Amino acid sequence: MRRIPIFFVLFILFGACTSQFPITDIDEENWSKRAVDLPDTDSLIYGQSYLSVYSQMYSFTQKKKYNLTGMISIRNVSESDTIYLTRADYYDTSGERIRTYFDYPIFVKPMETLEIVIAQDDIEGGTGSNFLFDWSIPLNCSEPLFEGVMNSMQGKQGVSFTTQGRKIE
Repeated sequence: MRRIPIFFVLFILFGACTSQFPITDIDEENWSKRAVDLPDTDSLIYGQSYLSVYSQMYSFTQKKKYNLTGMISIRNVSESDTIYLTRADYYDTSGERIRTYFDYPIFVKPMETLEIVIAQDDIEGGTGSNFLFDWSIPLNCSEPLFEGVMNSMQGKQGVSFTTQGRKIE
């Protein structure tokens, strides 16, 4: 009779240790709802931006790492123009592409923000992960803004910091 409660307690404890969230959480349906045919290509300016992101950071030594949640914001800062993204690729520290979030043009409405979240237990990117974004904007439109917010809370300690994207083409 005593074995059943002990088994039950062990089952609960081991069940609590497993992650409830998928490590790679790409919401394909959300991106596909944003799919669009690009307008006349003569009316658009093309660009590419780089954003550094950190899935992990070093703590005390190079052998101890601290996992982080990455929140990537894709912001259309124009009050009147829709902008378009044609690529959002995530790379690891060694420069290998980990995943592509979409491989077709999507729209971002005026003043809208899209988000990509890299879960705290998704450490594929490592200490030097990054994103490349390809985008298109109408003439005289502000360029999109790409930002990363990395954070983590463990016990009584927390850490957070931001990065900003940079136009490279």
